[in-house]
Amino acid sequence: MELFKVNGKVHAGKLAASVLVPVIGGSLVGFFATKNAPKDYKQLKKPDFSPPSWVFPAVWTGLYTAMGIARYRVSAKTNERLLSYDIQLGLNFLWSFLFFKWRLRGAAFAEIALLLGMITLTTYEFYQADRIAGSLMIPYAAWVTFALGLNYSIWKMN
Repeated sequence: MELFKVNGKVHAGKLAASVLVPVIGGSLVGFFATKNAPKDYKQLKKPDFSPPSWVFPAVWTGLYTAMGIARYRVSAKTNERLLSYDIQLGLNFLWSFLFFKWRLRGAAFAEIALLLGMITLTTYEFYQADRIAGSLMIPYAAWVTFALGLNYSIWKMN
């Protein structure tokens, strides 16, 4: 419960909104951008380090939740617009369309590299405002680093 306390208080509405936006947004993007993805993804040549497709929604749900909690903690401490967070979240959502729906693997690779840069900036800014928030972003940065390598490999192999 301490994770949700900022300055000794839990701001339930702010917490719910901060978590639900990426979780529901990610679910909607997943639904619309990856409708045919299981069949298409199965047919792609993939590197040996590619996880099974069921891993992705499980991992992303956890990462979106952690991102939302991080955003909540920072927003509870400052009234500033969290522009880097908003940009990285938009880039995150865009990637699925580029890679899966539109099959633009090279564009998706360039975009995920930009996304990783924005995640790094957001993580740094969050850490400056709240060490816990910054730390919550690290698994996300690590996963996107892995996804960058996976995207590159799939792009080159296909």
